[in-house]
Parts: sequence; C-alpha cells; structure tokens
Amino acid sequence: MRSLDIEVNDRNRLEFDIMDIPSSCVIVICDGKAKLRELPPFGEYRILTHQGKVKRMRREEGEEF
Repeated sequence: MRSLDIEVNDRNRLEFDIMDIPSSCVIVICDGKAKLRELPPFGEYRILTHQGKVKRMRREEGEEF
C-alpha cells in the first residue's frame, strides 16, 4: 500500500476518522506534511532521515520459515 496524504487544516491541525484508517499503521509528520502508511503483517518499516527531515519511507517484508 502506498502512503496516503493526511490533510492539515487551516489551523495546522490533523483531523481524521480512526474508523477510516487501517488498524495497524504509522503516521509520519515532517515539514507540515503528514503521511499515513499501513504496516506490513511481517517485516520491517524503515524511516530514513537526512538533516532532520524525512527522506524516504521503506517497507521490507518477510515471513518466518
């Protein structure tokens, strides 16, 4: 699943309905932007930063053998 942009309203507040988002997800906020990404059932989710800003969000999946 690709990341979803979450809108920031005119008063710089995040507003979203928790019934509309996945039960297991992460919300990343940087530079006044917010993105939501569903977490994989197995694996790692890495957030890479550069100079204090989010550069990349990467998902690595795997499963037990």
